[in-house]
Amino acid sequence: MKIKDIPDYDKPREKLIKYGAESLKISELFALIISTGTKGKSAVDIGKDLERIYQTKNDFQLSELVNYKGLGKAKITQLVAVVEIGKRLFADKQTKTLLSPKDVWDSMIDLRSSKKEHFVVFLLNSRNQEIKREIISIGTLSESLVHPREVFEPAIRQSAYSIILCHNHPSGNLTPSEADLNVTTRLKEIGNLLGITIEDHVVVTSEGFRSIV
Repeated sequence: MKIKDIPDYDKPREKLIKYGAESLKISELFALIISTGTKGKSAVDIGKDLERIYQTKNDFQLSELVNYKGLGKAKITQLVAVVEIGKRLFADKQTKTLLSPKDVWDSMIDLRSSKKEHFVVFLLNSRNQEIKREIISIGTLSESLVHPREVFEPAIRQSAYSIILCHNHPSGNLTPSEADLNVTTRLKEIGNLLGITIEDHVVVTSEGFRSIV
């Protein structure tokens, strides 16, 4: 279920419990941090105001919040602290854009030489930027069991726009097997039904790569 399909909740806490943190809008996340509203404004209303303030600079400054009616020092410092945590955690994280099989091969540097076959799904946003990489299954030298539910569940959970499939061939042979082709066809059909496009399926080895879509 994508964010746009999730019904609005008056209480973000209940929405988070039912659908997960990724289902909440920025304003709802701010509402959870401040916890309570003020006379005439709910926590969600204040969260919307805070989102507008934050979006002007992608940051919070104490000087910008001290005059906001209803926010005391405790809540203001909590907001500033949470934003600062996010900045530090992701300061060195660069969003990868996956546009070609070579990009996928580069991103599989830790698995492409593995002695076991790994089936991996790259979850992408509408700009082909990587949201997350998921290892779906780990097989033997010759096979890897892949269930459509395990492929698309993380894509739905992360509200992915599209996905790229990838697996390594420990043998070093880039030629796709009949099973590879059958799995690709089946997953493409299911993806079409779910509205999640499969952009590519890439076979990788330590020496090279091959697209089979």
